[in-house]
Amino acid sequence: MAGRRTDTRERIQQVALELFAERGYDKTSLQEVADRLQITRPALYYHFRTKEDILAGVVDRLCDSMDELVTWAGQQPGTAESRRKILGRISGLLEDQWRPLFRFAQVNQGVIQGKAAGERMQRGMIGMLSVLSVPGADAVKQFEARLAVFAVVLGSVPFLFDMDLDEAERASVALEVAGKLVADE
Repeated sequence: MAGRRTDTRERIQQVALELFAERGYDKTSLQEVADRLQITRPALYYHFRTKEDILAGVVDRLCDSMDELVTWAGQQPGTAESRRKILGRISGLLEDQWRPLFRFAQVNQGVIQGKAAGERMQRGMIGMLSVLSVPGADAVKQFEARLAVFAVVLGSVPFLFDMDLDEAERASVALEVAGKLVADE
């Protein structure tokens, strides 16, 4: 039974993020979320009382996965192959989990600023951007490491690139560019 409840919560979060990205956070009501899910408002309230609760849950899941990534990356050897694996894992997480929240953030930039969820997300992003940085490396290498992660993330943002590429092609190109930024010389 707990599995079904978790699945329902995740589905609610997914649909809410879609609506927040389409219509904007402030212009989306819980009733619209319930309608899209074809459930009643009381059923929605069983899982989430407010839009803020939905957003906080989504941000928590995102930040937990970022924390796991940073921990895992810290356990990898400092080789070029490991850096490529880390970038590949970031790309995979974007594909599987993170892209909807990043799209939401593009449309609703001010919504989570100043909230605990926004602060946690910011800390997670800083940690993730630093995941390839090597302590003691020169400033150029530190910058390239952060740019590599950023390149993978930006590869998931379609409106930034006026290129005739589908999502998979754009993600592949971004991963290739990121890999070049952190390749051994």
